Amino acid sequence: MHGRPDAAAPGPPPSAGRLDELLYLVGRQAWRPEAGVQGVVDWLHRQLGTEVALVGRALTVELSTPGFPQEILPVLEPLISRLATGRMAAAATEVGAVRVRLEGVGTDDPRRVLVLAGPDRLTGKEAAAASHTGHIIALLHRARAADTAFRGYQEKAHQLRVALFMALMAGDTVLARRMTTGAVPELLGADRLRVHLLRCAPADRDRIAQAHQDPSGYHGRAMMVRCPVYDEHLICLVAEDEEAPPELAGVLRELVADSEEYALGVSAPHPLRATAEAYEEARHALAVAGNSAGRVACYRGREPLERLLPRAEALAWADALLRPLRSLPELTAETTRLALSFPRSGVAALLGISRNTVTAHLARSEAALGLDLRDVRARAALALALAVTALHQDGRAAGAPERGGGTEPPSGDGTAAAWAAEFLGPLREVRHRPVLDTLRVWIESNADARRTALRLGGSRTTVAARLRTAERLLERDLLSTGSGVHELVHALHFSGESPGLTTRGPASEGPDDAP
Repeated sequence: MHGRPDAAAPGPPPSAGRLDELLYLVGRQAWRPEAGVQGVVDWLHRQLGTEVALVGRALTVELSTPGFPQEILPVLEPLISRLATGRMAAAATEVGAVRVRLEGVGTDDPRRVLVLAGPDRLTGKEAAAASHTGHIIALLHRARAADTAFRGYQEKAHQLRVALFMALMAGDTVLARRMTTGAVPELLGADRLRVHLLRCAPADRDRIAQAHQDPSGYHGRAMMVRCPVYDEHLICLVAEDEEAPPELAGVLRELVADSEEYALGVSAPHPLRATAEAYEEARHALAVAGNSAGRVACYRGREPLERLLPRAEALAWADALLRPLRSLPELTAETTRLALSFPRSGVAALLGISRNTVTAHLARSEAALGLDLRDVRARAALALALAVTALHQDGRAAGAPERGGGTEPPSGDGTAAAWAAEFLGPLREVRHRPVLDTLRVWIESNADARRTALRLGGSRTTVAARLRTAERLLERDLLSTGSGVHELVHALHFSGESPGLTTRGPASEGPDDAP
């Protein structure tokens, strides 16, 4: 047995044909990492006519040719240990009739060891080829490790962006800045932003986000986030700059123009603390964009109902409705709030809990509130009460009248009726009356298309078509988000198109995405 402290001296290069094959095998690392390294090992076997193995920790064979005699490894353990710890670079020995060549691979601690075993001792040129191949394998492993680290960095950057987005959705801009200690994104220095919601293939989201990502993990004065609930949504928060139009906004529009499968919804500008409101507007705009020729829509909504209701009366009503919820654990209250806008699976993803846990929290809220959260009208009342308290965060108005429980909000001396008339105005035309009738029955059927079709004596296809028409005319998302349906409930109620809200909704089945 003999060894050497340094790698073998470079030998002559392989022939052109062999080099082409080797380069091809190395290139496979780009799309099949394991196949790339295995291919190089197999290539060395074909060139030298010897069996090859790559040995890692504890004599583990990571890769080998089919005929490699693994039974010789225990005998080689002392020598492999010296090579793995860097005390030797290469060695040659014999185990019975098997001639063995060993090469330390890479600079890891411990190093991998390339073991070649055959009936004949390798020539100098063959030993040099083995050494060169060991260097190539080391480079391939280093490239794979770098790629793994890069993917890990991208995922951590994504997780931080999601956390920042959730902090902004909660209106806590101070928390968002604290979460980015040492590298505050430019977006958080903006006074206002717009939310651009891009619908695209799920596999395209990372490609788009990474294409515009800067070294800090953000996107200049913007931030792109894979939606944690809807796989086809890419959420883009873009600073609203008066001096220069945001570049990313133009890029998103170009993407939609280039692909018929894409659509884009854009909110109105909002302060950073109102990111949640901007996000809801973008969801409504996206529903409109899906039914428009250019597949791009900007939100053109009206003043939300909670801003129009008389402050003192609305706060008193909301306080009475929500008071039981305040005695519950914070996670229960947050689960309930999110369940008004997202399906249970989405709430589970946002909070990092199981769907069964979400169900348990909602059951606790139902018992405390005296509401059946399967009833779309009860959910609408709860959502409005939460919106009122969020709007007036300074608490109840002085001298506000006390109110009992109940889900019907104050009408505001005709203010709510006027809002409802404006909301439903696009459906008042005679040609759209069937759409309005369908919406009324749909809400009375607890937003269930099958029950609506039975009551109307039509088909679910017709109901779905009229709902899509309603989305376009009302500029509201009615099929994938809660807020549009909640506004519809209130509009129908205050316009006299449907019965009043009830404390206890029907115990029968609800819509597919009900909490």
